[in-house]
Amino acid sequence: MYSQRRNSRVKLSVGQIFWREVGQGPSLVFLHGSWDDGTQWLRTIELLSSHYQCFAPDLLGFGDSERPNVHYSIDLEVECLAQYLDTLKLRQVYLIAHSVGGWVAASYAIKYPDRVQGLVLLAPEGVKVGHRRARWQTASWLIGQPPLAFWLLRSIYPIAKLLGGQKKIDQMLEFRQQLMQSPVAVQLLFRRRRAEITAELVDESLPLLKAPILVLHGSEDTVAALSLCQSYAALAPNAELQSVSPGESNLPQEVPDIVAKYIREFAK
Repeated sequence: MYSQRRNSRVKLSVGQIFWREVGQGPSLVFLHGSWDDGTQWLRTIELLSSHYQCFAPDLLGFGDSERPNVHYSIDLEVECLAQYLDTLKLRQVYLIAHSVGGWVAASYAIKYPDRVQGLVLLAPEGVKVGHRRARWQTASWLIGQPPLAFWLLRSIYPIAKLLGGQKKIDQMLEFRQQLMQSPVAVQLLFRRRRAEITAELVDESLPLLKAPILVLHGSEDTVAALSLCQSYAALAPNAELQSVSPGESNLPQEVPDIVAKYIREFAK
């Protein structure tokens, strides 16, 4: 049976949160990735709405949610999520989350273990992996001021194209555009003191997590994403890692039917 999607807003202590809601049944809460908002999950939740009540909020500072002038952190996003779920009287939920949303979801489950029935995580951030320092350095270089990296990449592009190396530059320019369009994600991941970021990583807490976890990895995603998934699967005692093929870096938009199938089987 078709269920009409509803859009709503709620005022929390630090700002207003916007979300999309559809369906009825057990509660599934979808948290978007670093460079997206709740619309990332629309195709997936439409496939699940006949049996589940699906909520897809924009995290504070993202999408149509308010972007207050505050110091953003994972802890802040976790408390906003807690307030949001309290306001909606959602006491028991499944959290389905991608990238930085996965970091928020895991942190919430660690802090409020009795309120999470399970986690489905796609390339979740929030753990120490060997690629973190390299990603931090690359991001800092790409968004530095003045924009030397952008000028350099654009200047060498014609030569790289002649030599068949334009794909790598295209990827770096696309990553830079994502960074420039997502200032809160950049702050959460790259533009805070390293000590603060390290203090919010979940490596030491994941072994204490009792909730079942399904970790999904796109078979064609990056090595860094695979490392994140493997770390979660190795550290959390009730975690299972599944490779999704075909699949690259944005499974909810690339293969929503496959993602919905995994969620449906997991939430049963």
